Amino acid sequence: MENNKQFLKKDIEETEKLYFEFQAGFGITKHIGGLKATEELIKLCHISKDKYVLEVGCGVGVTACYMAQKYGCRVVGVDVSESMIKRSRERAKRRNVQDKVKFITADAQNPPFENELFDAVICESVNIFVRDKIKAFREYIRVIKTDGYVGINEAIWIKEPSKELDEYMYHTTGAKLLTSNYWEELLKSSGLRDIEI
Repeated sequence: MENNKQFLKKDIEETEKLYFEFQAGFGITKHIGGLKATEELIKLCHISKDKYVLEVGCGVGVTACYMAQKYGCRVVGVDVSESMIKRSRERAKRRNVQDKVKFITADAQNPPFENELFDAVICESVNIFVRDKIKAFREYIRVIKTDGYVGINEAIWIKEPSKELDEYMYHTTGAKLLTSNYWEELLKSSGLRDIEI
């Protein structure tokens, strides 16, 4: 049974990698709620021209470049995929925001930044794929200023799914969807406060 679990875990990791490489190859990005949800997240995080923003799981750089272009803020985008980062840099040049946006390869659970550097951390459709969510959220808290914001946009289960459906979703996508109540408890456990869901 343990060998099956290890094989399945490796299979899921390979599937995730292929999925992200496929998206990067076509310059695809998808977030729950589209641009409207991204705008709401930006508003909730009080992002403006004088802000310094970290986007975790930046994908092909759509949101990072959009924030730099529309709001004039400085943005650092991180992603675990080298090909996503490459596409992000290309997008920044095409959008003429390469002076405001920087992209680096990094993991949500171990961002290579000093404490209290950013005004906000933005994540869209990322944390459902993160293995140790509490560790990631604690890192987000570590890198934001005392009066900073963490904004997330994630898919959720409206009600608790059956065990079979939950396992099927995880095994086919590598994503671990949670209910809004579970997200709230997770965010509180990591040390975030003034949570809006």
